[in-house]
Amino acid sequence: MEAPQRRRLSIIASHLNPITTTASIVTRSHCSSSSDPAEKQCNLETDCVFCKIVRGDAPALKLYEDDECLCILDNQPVSPGHCLIIPRGHFPSLVATPPSVVAAMCSKVPYISKAVMKATGSDSFNLLVNNGVDAGQVIFHTHIHIIPRRPRDCLWASESLKRQPLKLDEEALHLVNNIRQQLSFVDGFEDNKDHGTTLIGSQ
Repeated sequence: MEAPQRRRLSIIASHLNPITTTASIVTRSHCSSSSDPAEKQCNLETDCVFCKIVRGDAPALKLYEDDECLCILDNQPVSPGHCLIIPRGHFPSLVATPPSVVAAMCSKVPYISKAVMKATGSDSFNLLVNNGVDAGQVIFHTHIHIIPRRPRDCLWASESLKRQPLKLDEEALHLVNNIRQQLSFVDGFEDNKDHGTTLIGSQ
């Protein structure tokens, strides 16, 4: 495997098996890197590669586009047909992206993934979002990866790891309660009912 493909694979796989990277290996976009709002906007307009693609200032092989988003081939694919769905507006992370924009992007996944699988002769794909530095995000403009898969392609190192069953103990119940409590503080989250901690299918 060529060095650029190994690097790309390690970045995308890092959400499953985190690695330590340095600036010499991964070059981040300057998109929204400043704390000053005016400078952030300047960086957005001049440095974000996805914003440049949306504006037509940078080349890309477009597969699909509409008023909310577009889909392009990844320029360093880990498999043939590896593509990205990106919103037209700039949002530095998935959690900073409005739900309506996320919904618009996700609504295109079945349509685009079927076309990609047929075109590449694949019957499987991974849907992937690297959100944040520790998850391997390199370009800080929300995007969703569609990655066609083939038998024994061994793209993810973690696929050879044995997964451990969840322990239904006090620690797990405490985690569930803590996450539910945090959900009640999330702006725009509509389901704020107190469900209580229960085990589903425990009868």
